Amino acid sequence: MTQTQGPAPCWQDPDDPELWFPRVELALQEPNGLLAVGGDLSEDRLLLAYRSGIFPWYGPGQPILWWSPDPRLVLLPSRLRVSRSLVKTIRKGMFSLTLDQAFDSVIRACAAPRPGQAGTWITPEMMDAYRDLHAAGYAHSVECWQQDRLVGGLYGVAIGRIFFGESMFARCTDASKVAFVGLVRQLSRWGFPLIDCQVHTTHLASLGAETIPRREFTRTLEQACPQPALHTAWRLDGDILSA
Repeated sequence: MTQTQGPAPCWQDPDDPELWFPRVELALQEPNGLLAVGGDLSEDRLLLAYRSGIFPWYGPGQPILWWSPDPRLVLLPSRLRVSRSLVKTIRKGMFSLTLDQAFDSVIRACAAPRPGQAGTWITPEMMDAYRDLHAAGYAHSVECWQQDRLVGGLYGVAIGRIFFGESMFARCTDASKVAFVGLVRQLSRWGFPLIDCQVHTTHLASLGAETIPRREFTRTLEQACPQPALHTAWRLDGDILSA
């Protein structure tokens, strides 16, 4: 096997028995972070990618594209920003949250077409891969309920003490924000130093997400990913929204 370390993006052979990625420093500047093409979405390859600061993101009909942008959008739990209006919404008690109670429903809702979008990057192949990670104890979902109706949520991957956010959805105002606030508060109690948000969005920035240099991000991964993992089904503390 030849591990090409030249200009990205490099080809990932899905039949290569040795899993590897090029150094993230080799990722392209334009488009920002494109590092590799190809491979597969096997559990081992995905876990290696996340531990290395890499994630898959591609559209229908495209090969698998692997990314490691610089800078990286993250949220430090201590810098979570909850607006006054969101605090009022939470205090009204109109939503309740659960963890890992409806993973399949959450990922399907995240994959559903959205206004102004022609399609979704969460392909059936992608959904199957993250269902497998969920079954293995790595992928987790947060559900936001209004009575018995699922109105918002998000899912992502946890390795050690790092949570890698993937996607969120909302069917009513503030539902995804409430889910995110609950998750961040819970992860803070569990000693997670940061939540990976991947790339900048105004939605996440409004909640306190900020960009940091990629090298700072990967240094944190090196320290936090080897920490003891929580591979059992997750549960929210009962007071997490009133905290």
